[in-house]
Amino acid sequence: MLEHLGRAIIVGEYNDAPFPTEAELTQHHGVSRSVTREAVKMLTAKGLLSARPRQGTVVEPAENWNLFDPDVLRWLLERRASVVLLRHFNQLRVAIEPEAAALAARFHQEDDLKLISDGLDRMREAEKGQDDTLSADIAFHVAILEASENPFYRQFRDVVSTALQTSIRFTNKIKGHTASIEDHGAVLDAIANRDEDGARRAMRHLIGEVLDLIGQDSGDGQGGRAASLP
Repeated sequence: MLEHLGRAIIVGEYNDAPFPTEAELTQHHGVSRSVTREAVKMLTAKGLLSARPRQGTVVEPAENWNLFDPDVLRWLLERRASVVLLRHFNQLRVAIEPEAAALAARFHQEDDLKLISDGLDRMREAEKGQDDTLSADIAFHVAILEASENPFYRQFRDVVSTALQTSIRFTNKIKGHTASIEDHGAVLDAIANRDEDGARRAMRHLIGEVLDLIGQDSGDGQGGRAASLP
């Protein structure tokens, strides 16, 4: 029920119609009122709904949606023509992940370094068809966030994991090949050598290339043809 309603809100199903009442939702989905209330409560926590006096439950404008909620972000990215959202997400990444890499270079423990190295090894295996390209690349980036030893950066991992599922697939499609092992290896080497500036530069280079690709292919007035997500 949560998935159905969340997607319906995101794609604009209720833009020109009132959000159903609790009784209508309960009857339509064939669930109990307590289940309906819980689903509505969760959607409210995600910023998609709110209860207003004399209006009942209403859909919130898009600017109030919690983009850091993995479900909201996933529903948004599932829509076609979400390239602009991907660019916005990677603009956020370039402000966060290079600093996380620098912190990882400074504070990482041996276990942290092993997880980053394992992620890179998985990417190599994926190139041979022996691992999943997406999950390997994501594991590499999440391991760096974890290695920062900063709880705020660590909590960014769910957002990164969710959005990279689409971002990596999209940029690989444009490039015609998977992510550069060499460029990811440069990040790992800098972190292993506790080179904070080097780790920062290497990660900024990685994400900068993604931004260049998305900017070229966004079709939003910044050059390139219009594009949609696969």
